[in-house]
This record gives sequence, structure tokens and C-alpha cells, in this order.
Amino acid sequence: MSNKLLAGRYELIEKIGDGGMAVVYKAKDKLLNRYIAIKILRPEFTKDASFVENFKRESQAAAGLSHPNIVAVYDVGREGNINYIVMELIDGRTLSDIIAEEAPMDYRKVIDITRQVASALSVAHNNKIIHRDVKPQNIMITKDGTVKLADFGIAKAVNDATLSTGSKIIGSVHYFSPEQARGNYVDERSDIYSLGIVMYEMLTGKVPFDGDNPVTVALKHINEEIKPPSELVSGIPPQLERSVMKCANKFQTNRYTSAGELIEDLDNIEFVTKIVGNTFFNDAAATVERKKNDSDELDNKSDKKKKKKAGKKKKVIIGIAAALVLLIALFFIGKSVGLFGGDSKVVPDLSGMTYEQAEKTATKDGFKIKKGSGVYSPDVAKDRVAQQSLEAGTKHRKGSTITVNLSKGSKAGTLPNLIGKKYDEAEKIIKKNGYKLGIVKEVTSTEPAGTILKQDPEGGVEADKGTKINITVSDGKGKEKGTVPTLTGKTLEQAKSAIASAGFQVGNISYNNSDIYGSGYVMYQQYSAGSSLDKGTTIDIEVSKGKESSDGSTNGNIER
Repeated sequence: MSNKLLAGRYELIEKIGDGGMAVVYKAKDKLLNRYIAIKILRPEFTKDASFVENFKRESQAAAGLSHPNIVAVYDVGREGNINYIVMELIDGRTLSDIIAEEAPMDYRKVIDITRQVASALSVAHNNKIIHRDVKPQNIMITKDGTVKLADFGIAKAVNDATLSTGSKIIGSVHYFSPEQARGNYVDERSDIYSLGIVMYEMLTGKVPFDGDNPVTVALKHINEEIKPPSELVSGIPPQLERSVMKCANKFQTNRYTSAGELIEDLDNIEFVTKIVGNTFFNDAAATVERKKNDSDELDNKSDKKKKKKAGKKKKVIIGIAAALVLLIALFFIGKSVGLFGGDSKVVPDLSGMTYEQAEKTATKDGFKIKKGSGVYSPDVAKDRVAQQSLEAGTKHRKGSTITVNLSKGSKAGTLPNLIGKKYDEAEKIIKKNGYKLGIVKEVTSTEPAGTILKQDPEGGVEADKGTKINITVSDGKGKEKGTVPTLTGKTLEQAKSAIASAGFQVGNISYNNSDIYGSGYVMYQQYSAGSSLDKGTTIDIEVSKGKESSDGSTNGNIER
């Protein structure tokens, strides 16, 4: 399908991905002159009209998500039987490829990737969008280490098709939550379960459940317990393992309540391991065992002095190891009493409060507060909290600072009129006036290429700053229209002149007798007067030869 042009705008260059649900192409947006990725649904998914409608609706909802860790969706369309999504082109690799090469992966890299995916999920969940298909194949890593989560909302349209479409989609079931496998209600915690399975695979190089067919794997998610990753790979920080097991708990109520809560735990794990190292338990145990063996060897020697010295060394090593273990235990146990800043508190909802009210509430709940920048908000009254840096309802360490941005009120402005302007000029006008460019559609028109034909919302109306303006642009390939003149009743020469003046061409001229029109006058024209035609179209006419006489001859001269 390479070199095919979709919507007269997206030129497919090469296939860059092939999945069970869709094929992904690198493409070029000829209108905006940029490279993009186009995901084209496989034909078996497009036979069901309700599925196609769900796919379109969910993809358009996902297009509203804007976050550094989410693959941007630019457009959703259909051409013939081809349903496609236009997305941001990512210069990087899938996490599945990285796992295949690097797993078991370093725990620090696992924490970093998980935190970024959780950040993307947090934004989606706050917008009431559940991913439903978190897996390594849907996670991209750019060359600078930025994580990008793709395919938001698409799995909702797929519904249970993942289990029945064929072997190419079997991979998804390895990351299904038990409630998905049962076909029950899913929520934010279902995405967290899937992320827990991804963490497990990064740490061990294996998924916890596998089988000969998707149904077998699904049943294992429902019925079998996950083997702790430390039984497969050593050196995993215990708290990180507990985090994985909490994410992948079979019961939704036992998992993290939000992606933000998972992020907080990951921050705590990173804090601890920076102090004592990632393999403190294993290193301590190994050191004790090694020194014990050394001591046993010395016991066999006759030199009592060396034996005594080795015994003292052993006691010192055991003491150090015990102190390290005690330090870690104190950290986690002491979270409830504030040791190492680990006392977690639920972040209060400060939205709509004055700064004084927010300060009082935050202080009472054990947090510090800081005034950020003012922001325009159509929903929040002036000088009241419109945004807060720590999400309400999530847990953060006591003493953490909440930065609040106070509302500057609604800053409604008048939308600029873009009709008739060139695309490049319109883009600058939109940005200058504090608005955003929305969906850009290209249609065939006689107007010069790049001319704005329509805009939504229309110009001249009031709208809040930041409103997206969708525009329709001419491709410049349309033909100019002309109005067909009245030709009947005119002489042939008059008719020819009228056709030429209107921008058309004279077509076939035929002759026939008429009892109404005199000889040499046009009595029929191919297109009705007043109708609209592309200029340059030929128009056939019929000219009267006058009345036919009784002997079959024609009265009058014929004008040719």
C-alpha cells in the first residue's frame, strides 16, 4: 500500500509496524509538510459498523489527550473501506523490543519507565479514559529515553475481539486483568494491573502467565497466583517487588487506587535504594556467608591469633549488615511516624479555594503550599485555586509542597476570521490571538491551494483563550464553476457567443424541424439555463430547420 495517498493528503511511504489489529505506516502529511504515522485497521475489524463507530469515537476522545508521555493523535478518518488514525511519528523502539534485548532489566530503568507510563495513565484516567490494552507493544521509548504510550481508547472499541480474532492478537491476553478476562467491568485499576505485568516482564524477562492459547492464559490470570519476581531473578529491591505484586493483585480493591499513588511508591523506592543500594539484602547475606566461610577456614588453622582476629571481623561484618537491614526496616515501618520523610498523607482538594483557605487546609493536612503563576480559567472564579501540582486524593510524603495556580478569571476573546486567508498566515494569527489550531481538513476547491474555506468555531464569536479552531483548506485542484446561459430562442451565432462568454465550449450542433422556432434559431440546449457546470464543459445544442412542408421540404434557409 506504499505510495498510496489517503484523503488526498497523507502519502504512505513505508510499513513500519504490523500488529494483530492494524498495520502502521510511515507517511507524510503533504498539507503540513511533516512526517507522521498512520495506523490502518485490518479489514476484519471494519465489517462491524458499530465497532467502526466505537473506534472513531474513542480515537477522537484520545485525540484530546495532550501529555509528553502520550503519543499524540492528529486525525481519524475513513476512505472507502480503509479506517485510519493519524498519529505522531516516534523516533524510537517499542518496549517489547527492548525487553527482548535487555531483560532482566536494571531495576532503576524499570522504575523510570514505569513512572512515565503511570504519568500518562494518570492524565488519561483524570479525563475518564481507560486504556484497556497496556502492553510493551504499545509503549515506545525514544532515543532520549522518553516513554510514549500509544493506542488510548482503541481497546474499548475492540472490546472482547482480542480473544477471538486470531493468533496475531494473542499477546494482549498476557497483560489482561482478571476482570477483563472475565468480561467484567474495568476501571483505572485494570490499567494498573496490566502495568504491573509489564513491570514483571521488564524485571524478569518473562510474563507471569503463559499457555498454548489465549483462553488458557486468561484462566490463569483469574485462578492462579503470580510467582514473586525475586524467585526468578535476584537483586530486585523488596519494596519494588511488593509494588509489582500490589499492581498485579487479582482483586481490584487491593491494587493501587490511582496511577498517582503508584508514582509516589516508586519515588519512595528510588529514595531508599539511593541510600543503601539496590541489592542490600542479597549483598548483606552474601557478605555474611562469605565471611562465615572464611572464618571456618581459619578455625582449622592452628594460629589462634588469626582465628581470634577473623572472629572479630565476622562480628563487625554481621553488625554492619544487620544495621543496614534495620535501617531499611525502620524506613518502611517508620513511614507512619515520619521517619526519612516517609509519612504519607492524602493530598487535599484545594480547587476553588482562596489562597488563604488553601494555605490553611494544606497546613492542617501536613503539607506546605506555594503560590504559582496565574492562569486563565473559564470555570474558576478570579483569585481562587484553578490548578494544583499534587493531584487531590493521591498520597504524598508529609511536608511535600503543593504549588497552586490561582485563576485570573475567564479570558474570553473574539475568534479571528480566517476565511480566505492562507494556511501559513492563519496559523500565525491563531497563535498570536492565544488560540490553538485544531483539526485541519483538506477539500477539493477552485480556490488557490492552502486557502481557508471554513472554520469551526466561526470567526467573530467569543471563546476562551486556548480554544481549538478547526479549519478546512483548499487543495487548489477544483475547477471553476460557470452558470449555463439561456440559449433557446437565440440564433446560432448568438448562442455560440453566449456559450463562449460563460466560459463553456460549443458541443455538437444538430438540426431538426420545428413548428415553434423559426429556421436558424436554437430550440434545444443540453443543460438547463441557470445550472452550474465546470467551466470548459461542452454544451450540445439543436437548431430549428423551420416547419416541414407537405412535400417534405424545409421552409427557410438553414444557418450553419
